[in-house]
This record gives sequence, C-alpha cells and structure tokens, in this order.
Amino acid sequence: MAFRIHDAARLSHAYIVSSADPALSRQRAEEIAAAAVCRAAGDVPCGVCRACRKAAAGVHPDIITVRRLEDGKGRLRREITVDQIREMAADAVVLPNESERKVYLIEDADTMNIPAQNAALKLLEEPPAGVIFLLCALNPRQLLPTVRSRCAEIAVNGGEAPEDEETRKLAADFVRTVSRGDAAALCLWCAKNESGDIRAAAAFLASVSHLCAEMLCRREDDLGMSPAAIARLHALSERCLAMLRVNVGVKHIFGLLSVDAVDGSGNEETHIG
Repeated sequence: MAFRIHDAARLSHAYIVSSADPALSRQRAEEIAAAAVCRAAGDVPCGVCRACRKAAAGVHPDIITVRRLEDGKGRLRREITVDQIREMAADAVVLPNESERKVYLIEDADTMNIPAQNAALKLLEEPPAGVIFLLCALNPRQLLPTVRSRCAEIAVNGGEAPEDEETRKLAADFVRTVSRGDAAALCLWCAKNESGDIRAAAAFLASVSHLCAEMLCRREDDLGMSPAAIARLHALSERCLAMLRVNVGVKHIFGLLSVDAVDGSGNEETHIG
C-alpha cells in the first residue's frame, strides 16, 4: 500500500523514524519528505508532480540529507559531529528554494555524539518556520531523552533491531570466556574486539544482556557459572549500555569489561557520572 498523508499541514516539525532495517527507515523518511514538498492538493505525496519527481530522484533542493562523513580512507566516521549539526542549523534559517518547507533527513541519527545531540536539541526546541527534521535511527534509545521527547516517533516494522547471528555468536563467545575465570584470556579477548563502532558495541552488549537473562530463566548450569555470577554479568552489560548512551568510548567500555567481568569487582560500586 502506498504511503499517503491526508493533511500535510499537520505534519510535525520533527520525527524519529526507526527500523531494524535502515533502508526501511530511510524509505519512510523519504516518503514523509516528499509529502512535505508535494505541490498536489489532497493526499500527499502524489508521486507525479514536479516536486515529487525531484524528491524521488534525490535532487529536490529543499530536501537535505545529513550523514556521517568519510575519513581519509573512505570509511564512514563513527559519529555525526556537532559541526555538522551547526552547519545544518545555519542552513535551516535560509528560506526554501522551491517549496514552502525545507526538510532535513539525518541518516544514522543515533550516531550523533552528545554535543551534536545538544545542538540538535536547540533546533528541535525552537525550529525555524517551515522546517521539518527527520531522524533515521536503528536504535532510538541511543538518542537523549530530551531529543526524543521533542519528536514524534514512527517505528517501521517495530523499529527494534533483532540480534544478528554474528553478534549473538560474539556475545556467546564473550560469556564463555568470562565463565573460564581467566582474567588474562578475558583481557586479550576484549583487546581483540574493542575496535567496533558505538552501534556495534551497543548491539553486542544488548546481546550479552539477553543471553544472561536467558541463562537465568533456564536456571541451567551450562557454563559452570553460578546464578549470582550470571546476574552480575547481566548488570555489568546493562551498566555499560547506559555508559555508551552518555558517550563513553567503546575502548573504555571493553576495558571495563576486561576488568570487571570475571570476578565482578567493582560491579556493585561502579557509578556513571
């Protein structure tokens, strides 16, 4: 069924569009953007007017995409930076070229670092007239609560990313390493796997948390870990997830896992902030 909006005048100034599949969230965001610039009367986007055709071709001047930049080796940087959001803010006050609205589509919005999110928050609190912000996110929970509270949320196919097989295997390997009680082996494991970006680290920690919860529910001694040890590991993974959300670095998180995961030292006393 084609996506249609009955009254484009009632569009919110900001949406978080989330999906387990980034292509689906991007597609829905593009549909909302097309509806915002569509010139037709009635349901929009019509798909046939000049504005819709430009939107479909990715060349409408009033639909601007913000995405992670590439480094010197052509690889995507792991974060959207505050400078990018400041550039967007400066451009947002400029009047549209062809439409009555301007739309900013932020890909991987959940990779904005904390300064970038705070800069975006100012825009969301006092948006320029006729400007719409579309934040595409794999994991909306990575966004600050203050950012989320100022956006309408649209989940496409549920919006929660399922555990992929490789992440699940990595989490299981980590738990097995922890179960052996060998601090040196755990340190080597963490050093080997600390190079991922913040989203991969968040998916890994969520998978560890889920795996620990399953082990506690089964009440089976699969790996020789006591229920107390499993519970400590579960708490540690949840704490590390919370630390990622306040922009603690991935290497720091894996360093904490290498120190605390085997014997639980510091698990009860570690605080964030």
